Amino acid sequence: MKKFNVQRTPFLVPTDDGKIIEEHFGLASIPGNLSIAKMIAPPGWSEPFQTPEFDEYTFVIEGRKQFVIENETVVLSKGESIKIEAGVRIQYSNPFLEPCEYISICFPAFSIEKVNREEN
Repeated sequence: MKKFNVQRTPFLVPTDDGKIIEEHFGLASIPGNLSIAKMIAPPGWSEPFQTPEFDEYTFVIEGRKQFVIENETVVLSKGESIKIEAGVRIQYSNPFLEPCEYISICFPAFSIEKVNREEN
């Protein structure tokens, strides 16, 4: 039994908001108990508020990303990271003029059923 998985062809998650999501590990690619995805959020991108049932770690590779956590706004830049705990109300966005490239790790693995996005 092989004790490793090399991911050479991540799953490209379909989106309708211009965001690029390449899932390297997770429920849609190589299933496990966490998910790892590389993402590119275009300028002006945002998601509705949500209260995920998983911890999410974000590491910014290029650009900036904005987080509205409960009622506090946090902006991360290149080389910075954050952990958002499960059960916290959050909104992710890129209100800036340049794209934001980042890595997202969710534990347990990301599932659309466990995001709990609010209606706009």
